[in-house]
Amino acid sequence: MPGFGDIVKKAFYLGVGLASYAGEKAGDKITDLRSQVQKLADEMVAKGEMTTEEGRRFVEDMMKQAQNQPESSATDNTDKASASEPRRIEILEEDEQPTQKESQGEDVDKLRDQVLELQEELKKLQIDQ
Repeated sequence: MPGFGDIVKKAFYLGVGLASYAGEKAGDKITDLRSQVQKLADEMVAKGEMTTEEGRRFVEDMMKQAQNQPESSATDNTDKASASEPRRIEILEEDEQPTQKESQGEDVDKLRDQVLELQEELKKLQIDQ
């Protein structure tokens, strides 16, 4: 029958092994992420959507964000699920006024549409040059 010292030693080795394995897996994930982000940046540079320097900064920023998010990603699963749900629409009666939050949402939609229109105009101008 193994002694108490043997059990403690085995538990310690198990913990070290699990930590090593988790670190190795995390390193693999970060390496994969870095290559994917680098490919994306290369494609954007090739299309002329960003400069080489902007691409380098983009990759660095994405890697910093990826390394800083592991703690919050486990708790944000409920937020991701609610973000994938369709946005709820509230039907108002004619005499009801929209709340401030609803009118801000409409403003955001209008601004988003304007940004998309401006991006299309910019692409047309770049093509004409």
